[in-house]
Amino acid sequence: MVISPSDRELEVKFFIRDLPEMEKRLVAIGATLVQPRTHEYNLRFDTPSGDLGQRESMLRLRRDAASHVTYKGPSTTLGGVLARTEIEFDVSNFAAAQKLIEALGFRSKFVYEKYRTTYALDGLKVTLDEMPYGNFVEVEGKQAEPIQAAAKKLKLDWAQRLPETYISIFRRLKELFSLQFSDVTFENFKNIKYDLERAGVHFADEVAPQAAG
Repeated sequence: MVISPSDRELEVKFFIRDLPEMEKRLVAIGATLVQPRTHEYNLRFDTPSGDLGQRESMLRLRRDAASHVTYKGPSTTLGGVLARTEIEFDVSNFAAAQKLIEALGFRSKFVYEKYRTTYALDGLKVTLDEMPYGNFVEVEGKQAEPIQAAAKKLKLDWAQRLPETYISIFRRLKELFSLQFSDVTFENFKNIKYDLERAGVHFADEVAPQAAG
């Protein structure tokens, strides 16, 4: 199989305090709404012996407004952002796709969910992500420089960027706070005490100045 450079995606995340304010900033700088707030349900697959995980690769089946199969290869850091091969395509039937993947010898290892709002900005995909453990902005494109420029327009602190996956952030939380579950769901995080900053995840959005009293 030949994987072309066009299959490579670059992305970076930012942990933020104020999701509505970030959406206002996106609209103010000319971003276009691509998909309104939508619930995502994701299944991560691997072989019984964990071959994909050992290769730092990932096979995912996602359901949002449609259903999609995604493969992501091992990641590297390029220009301060996460770079990895990504191949994704739509499927018409989520349940049938799951059966096919399992028939090929893969097993569902865990579930994760989020709410996602998607915007387009200067050829980039910008998403507002509500994870069970916090709110994030993700900026994705083909080159690092436009991603950094978009972050600057959104008044995001580049030094606090997260060139990693939501799953790797969760694994840090799981270890640090001895979480007894593996599925990243809103139900699992109910009444759970944790601190993302203790896990090395810091707010990146600029605090709006308070109006004079």
